[in-house]
Amino acid sequence: MKNKSIKVATLKLLPTAPFRLDLTTWALRRRPTNAVDQWDGEHYTRLLVVDGQPVKIILKQRGTDRIPELSIILKSGKELTVGTIGKIRMLLEKMLGLKADLKPFYKLAKINNVLKPLAKSFIGVKPPRFPTLFEALINSIACQQVTLTLGIMLLNRLAATFGTKFVDGDKLIYAFPSPEDLAAAPLEDIKKLGFSRQKVKAIKELSNSIINKGVPLLEELEEMTSKQTVEHLLKIHGIGRWSAEYVLLRGLGRIDIFPGDDVGAQKNLMLLMGLKKLPNYDEVKKITAGWQPYCGLVYFHLLLDKLQKKNII
Repeated sequence: MKNKSIKVATLKLLPTAPFRLDLTTWALRRRPTNAVDQWDGEHYTRLLVVDGQPVKIILKQRGTDRIPELSIILKSGKELTVGTIGKIRMLLEKMLGLKADLKPFYKLAKINNVLKPLAKSFIGVKPPRFPTLFEALINSIACQQVTLTLGIMLLNRLAATFGTKFVDGDKLIYAFPSPEDLAAAPLEDIKKLGFSRQKVKAIKELSNSIINKGVPLLEELEEMTSKQTVEHLLKIHGIGRWSAEYVLLRGLGRIDIFPGDDVGAQKNLMLLMGLKKLPNYDEVKKITAGWQPYCGLVYFHLLLDKLQKKNII
């Protein structure tokens, strides 16, 4: 497979220090099997569809975590306009939390014996977000009541089957599916990928509702309080309390939210605090209350700590 008509543009971003692309990428991708958010040890690569145009982005960090700089290559099938490049810039700043000033968190961690070693080990990680709230919601549906490893596998299959494709040399990369992609996908074809019938129904209803404006625009959630957002999301078929809080953190960047029903996070907290059993929802909220307004950031630190202990990072 060859694509000889690829157009290339470059971009430079200056994250708020400290920043580490590797740690932030791992907090975003969660598992080494993630085929949508790719990491080769030096470059973060992903296919985004902006203004209807597939754009392959390749990021590399230059400088240090204290004086960070991101060098970005953009590849597309046609010339990228200034407007499209501007949208990509804003999208990357959001996805990788590049403008987040975490100095208050590090100040808090210095006087907290639990947070201090975590903050020191993973200094430079920023709170990542999915590029769209739709992707955050589909991720939450796919990962409900299954292991994260299985959830990522299902999401990979979904993207490979229904997402926009882009050929770069002999490499094929695909974007996460859009609402239009999944609304058009036959129900049985989604189910064949390993999704339960209930999850397929939730995916199809969400996709169709967004296209037909059956639910308010997801972007309106940006202006709502977290409580209002949860109430709004719970009205969507297939979205429960865990999914709603997951979307608050990973879709809206609300780093004061620690998903209390997240079993993986509960296990991480149990180990961190030396507990004899998994904390329940109320216990999680009680434990994390002293870390506000940064308990969601601690969630990412605990994920990285687990990956490090497994020698993945």
